[in-house]
This record gives sequence, structure tokens and C-alpha cells, in this order.
Amino acid sequence: MISLRNIHKRFGAVTALDDVSLDIGTGEVIALVGENGAGKSTLMNVLYGLYQADSGEVLVKGQPVRLRSPRDAIAQGIGMVHQHFMLVPTLTVAENVVLGREPSRWGRMDMDRACQEVAATCERFGFKLDPRARVDTLSVGSQQKVEIVKALHRGAQVLILDEPTAVLTPQESDDLFRVARGLAAGGRTVVFISHKLREVLSVAERVAVMRRGRLVAEVRAANTRPEELAALMVGESRVPQAEAQAYHPPGGEKLLEAKELRARGEDGRPALQGVSLEVHAGEIVGIAGVDGNGQRELAEVLTGLRTLEGGAGTLLGAPLTGLTPAEARRRGVGHVPEDRLWRAVVKAMTVEENVALGRQAQAPFARGLQVDFAGRRERTTALLKAFDVRPPDPEVPLQALSGGNQQKVVVARELDAVPKLLVVVQPTRGLDIGAVGQVQAKLREARDKGAGVLLVSLDLEEVLALADRIYVFFEGRITGTFTRPEFDEREIGRRMLGTRGEVAHG
Repeated sequence: MISLRNIHKRFGAVTALDDVSLDIGTGEVIALVGENGAGKSTLMNVLYGLYQADSGEVLVKGQPVRLRSPRDAIAQGIGMVHQHFMLVPTLTVAENVVLGREPSRWGRMDMDRACQEVAATCERFGFKLDPRARVDTLSVGSQQKVEIVKALHRGAQVLILDEPTAVLTPQESDDLFRVARGLAAGGRTVVFISHKLREVLSVAERVAVMRRGRLVAEVRAANTRPEELAALMVGESRVPQAEAQAYHPPGGEKLLEAKELRARGEDGRPALQGVSLEVHAGEIVGIAGVDGNGQRELAEVLTGLRTLEGGAGTLLGAPLTGLTPAEARRRGVGHVPEDRLWRAVVKAMTVEENVALGRQAQAPFARGLQVDFAGRRERTTALLKAFDVRPPDPEVPLQALSGGNQQKVVVARELDAVPKLLVVVQPTRGLDIGAVGQVQAKLREARDKGAGVLLVSLDLEEVLALADRIYVFFEGRITGTFTRPEFDEREIGRRMLGTRGEVAHG
């Protein structure tokens, strides 16, 4: 179906793709894996026409093609769902899906017909979306679904999925795998870019491994174990080992005490409905729940980004009511948000400028009223090295980094500020296996030094690995509280769905 031949691509002094050749067959599910910055997304962006290769060629069904833009790729039956969404937030689901090829009636867009067509596509592929809902009212997971439906609606024969399950629940991921297998059985081709190795091996038939811009291996998924794949990606010596987690019972200073919190979501409906919880110094508190059950709104209330409509509490010794983001930061709250491009960074600014955000008037980023360029450069360079950000260049625009490396910059900045309370949402989203272990170790280190950490993650495995205590959310309410000695994955899973088993906790 697709042949990539001797593809080279450079960005300034950085070689992103170094003589990469790869064949992609008709009717197969193939996975592309590698560390952050290995060149996976760059290679697929060449195939999708977003980047033009410096040399090499692309063949579709044996014929050389020139892909100068996504329009050219779409005309060749190639669709791509990006890790960073390319949706218009103020438009509806249907309007986003049909954008550029809207059905019309009497010279105007036929909204009813668009909704009917999009609803039919959703039903065909098993997605539950309201075609008339505005995209900016949807959870991140639902926005990901819109991207997938948009590509399928346009008749993609080759569907490239860049970290498609990063924000999906296990059940939603299983549905996506079913869709992928169904597409392949029907003669379409699916390319998975992912860091989740067990997921890759469960859905793909073949796995291509990239390292530092080169294709280093191709293996059959049925004959490969996750450990072997990890070693191919990062080298045997860098595969992280599982770390035994000791229980840290709450006993330090109470940093957060929240009682009966109430808040509304973007759609105006209740999102938090009487949530009471607390976080102490020296512990990691996990929030477990299916996407869209109030976790995002809780994090935004605690960081001053969302108005508290009811309830009360104290945050680092002062009232929660009337909290602003600036005041939260002054008190000592760090924040790794769910959507880094919207909440955490300015992508057109350099890496070092982004590292200084929120602290630009403080040493070592400033000296008096002037920017301390040397101090800023030195601190940023040290952080890039400590977190293995690639390329380790403080002067490049942040948008030149891969999504995983952007995330590492955000985590490094927030931890470097030594917060008293760190609110982290999806901290390892889009990170490779080595970086996941590194970030998780940094969160444990912050806890061990006395910080309180509130962890919101859709990855239950991550919550179970890190948390000392877990609050389970369902429809804006807490349905269970568990300490590490009580962790029961099946029972927590039932509470996430609003049901209870025989074991009573919380």
C-alpha cells in the first residue's frame, strides 16, 4: 500500500530522519514505536504531507507521489489523527467532521444532513458522540474520538493514529482496537504510533522500531515480548525496572482540605457534586475515574482556573474561595495540566522562555528588573539534561520538540519550582517507556522531600503504581477511598463505573 524509500529530514542542525525505508501493507495493522524524538511522528507527518522530506520518495500502490500538503495525502486516501488535536473548538462535532466538504442546501450548509451523515459514521464504527455538541464542551477523550471519526468519514484507506489511546479508558481503547482490526479486515491499513508496548503487541501484526531518526528493527508482534521491544527502543541498559512502592500514610501537614466542593463544567452542567478530600505533605493522592467524571474540574478548581460554586476548604493555609492561578502559584501550587498546549506553554516561544514562565521575575531568570539571559540559559540547560529532553537546545521554539519532549519540559519546570502541592494531570501522557519511569521517579522524589502530590490520571495502572491513597470519582462524586494496603484493582474499577462489589471501602 505504502512504500517510504530512503527518507531524510533535518530541522536545522538536528537530523530527524536518517535514511528511513519502510513498507506498509494493505489490510494490516502496523505499529511504529520509539523513544520521544525518535522520528516516529516526523516520518508519518512526511507521509501525511505536513512535512516535505529533504530526500527520498513516497510510493502509494507502487506509484511515486508528491505529497505537498495534507490535501494531497487525503486525495491519496491517507488520513491522520494527531496527538495534538486539530479541531476548531467553537464548532460542533458535525461541523468539524465535514469541514471543507460540507453538505449544502440552497447555497448554505445543510446542518441536519451533516449531523445525519456524521451520526451514521459514528454508528458504523462504534463511537458515541453527539454531532451537535460543541467540541470545546467535550472531554479530551471525546475530542480524540472526533479526530478519528473525521478521518474515517473522509474515506481514509490508510489511517495513521498518533498516540490514539493516550487519553482513552481501557474500555475505549478496546473499542478502538476492535475498530482497527475491523478496518484491516476490510482492506484498510492502520498505522499505530504508541508508547504503550503491551497495547501495541495486542493490536498490531508487525512492529517497526525507530531510534534517533533511524529504523532499527521490524518484528512480528506475535513473536515479541514487551521487554524485548523496550530493549530495541532504548537499549538493554535503559529499560526501567519496576519499583516497589512503599506506603506513606497521611501524617504530614494538611496542605489541602476540601469539603463538599461544587462546580460546573464547560457545558454548564454540574461537574463536582459535593466532593470532600484532603492531601497531606509527603503523600501522593491519586484520583481514579473514567474520563469526564469531574477530575478535570477538580484540578482546575485547585489551581484557580475554575470558579468554585459551593463548598469550602483551605489550600496551603488560606481559603479555596476566590482562588486565582497567580495566587495558587504564590502559595506554592505547581500544576502540570491535562492539555499542555492550551494551559502550560507558549509553543512559539523558545524552550528557555517556557521554562521561565511563571518565574520570569525571579532568580535565576531575572536580575532586578532585567532578564538574566545567562542564568536562564544555565538553568534550562541543566533541566534539559536532567530530563533527557531532545534536542537539548534551550534556544529552539518549543513547537519544534515532539509532544513527549514538550511534556518533559513542563514537568521539569513545575518540579524545579519545588512546589508544596503539585497538581498533575496525565503527567506521562505521550511519554516513552524510559521517560515514564523517569517522571514517575521524580514525582516520588518530590513526595519524599515533603511535597504533597495530587495525581489525576486516566491510566489506572499509573495511579495504582504511584498513589498512597486513591479517591474514586464517578459523575462528580467520590464513590470510594482506598489506602495502598487496601488497593483492589477490580473493586476500584467497579467504583469507577458507579457500582460496588462485595468489598466495602471508604
